[in-house]
Amino acid sequence: MIRNLRWRISLLLSAAIAISYFDRQTLPVAIAAIQREIPISNTQFSQLQACFLIAYAVMYAGGGKLIDAIGTRAGFAWIMLWWSLACASHGLARSFGMLAGSRLLLGAGEGGGFPAATKAVAEWFPARERSTAMGIINAGTAVGAVIAPPAISLIITGLNWRWVFFASGAIGLLWTLFWWKRYQPARSHPQLGFFERAGLDEALAYTESDIRPAGEWFRLLALPQVWGLVSAKFLSDAAWYFYLFWLPKYLYDARGFDIKAVGAFAWIPYAFSGVGSLCGGWLSSKLIQRGHSLNFARKAALGASAAMMPCILFLTHAPVNLALVLFSIAFFGQQSWSTLVMILPADLFPQRAVGSVAGMVGFGGAIGGAVFGLIAGYLLDHGFGYGPVFLAVSTFHVAAFLIILLSVRRVDLVRAKFLEVMI
Repeated sequence: MIRNLRWRISLLLSAAIAISYFDRQTLPVAIAAIQREIPISNTQFSQLQACFLIAYAVMYAGGGKLIDAIGTRAGFAWIMLWWSLACASHGLARSFGMLAGSRLLLGAGEGGGFPAATKAVAEWFPARERSTAMGIINAGTAVGAVIAPPAISLIITGLNWRWVFFASGAIGLLWTLFWWKRYQPARSHPQLGFFERAGLDEALAYTESDIRPAGEWFRLLALPQVWGLVSAKFLSDAAWYFYLFWLPKYLYDARGFDIKAVGAFAWIPYAFSGVGSLCGGWLSSKLIQRGHSLNFARKAALGASAAMMPCILFLTHAPVNLALVLFSIAFFGQQSWSTLVMILPADLFPQRAVGSVAGMVGFGGAIGGAVFGLIAGYLLDHGFGYGPVFLAVSTFHVAAFLIILLSVRRVDLVRAKFLEVMI
């Protein structure tokens, strides 16, 4: 009974993350249709993404505390309700300012998604099964991104761009109702008996004492490993969010695609991102199984992922078919890299500090995406074209890998006096 309920919950959480990534793609895929009614320059497009990412970063760092305060069931329900209504509100926009406000609200809601999912996993899964559960949940990112281009194209062709946002908001509201009906923490789930609940205390490592006071964030920031991970994520996610938000627009602007062509082909790189998210962790685990150290296994897999990313440098000179191949390689390498980087906090820090470090790393990544997106929009509006932008993003992962090599000399438990009490 417990095992069946666990995997049903992981699938339910994966569906939430898929909805999240679908919602993120609504504006980028629909932008050509929106621009016919609301003039939006490249700089303004980057500002819309910055609104989303800044709000997302703040909520990603602090969302865990909200979930701790009101509980996972109510917390995730409020978060999904918030971001679903925020997504639907895009369809009511009549100006750039209204779109910016909706984007800000969407980021504030979606920033709490992964912290809520992480706590739900902690409430239901023992440590030995958590990585598998998170792998299933993270696969939702690729599912949502793959479905988005053809589905959004179909809605715009049959109706108009406003119905894209109304439909995506409605899907989120339906998920909220299903979540409220189905989810309960394992220790209070009505389908589990007394002895089943009693057996959970030893299997589940999460307790309320795992919630860290905010003061410990400042002590964690003094560690070079934390700064290294935050800086590396800042650079690599600057590239990722550019790919995620600007791929459809690049195909519209530079390759002459229409909405139907974007729907037919833009999903391909996102599909490769899903494969990459599985392969990076698999490679690292395989190296460990063959007798290599944790330090070698993590860094070798990270290095292999980073080595794929400079291929994007040749994108602007490639024919369109090869350009999609290059995007697919970059998306594969990025998500392979991302899976490994988000594992490192668990490798380096005691369990009770992992959530704080992961929150700071996610915050750094979202801010990197916002900053570089603004730079990209400025360059494109001032005649530089996509060439310099892709030149920059082709170097970010390599630089991030060098930062990790310098700041994380060895992938092993960090030794610091204030961390010893958390072990």
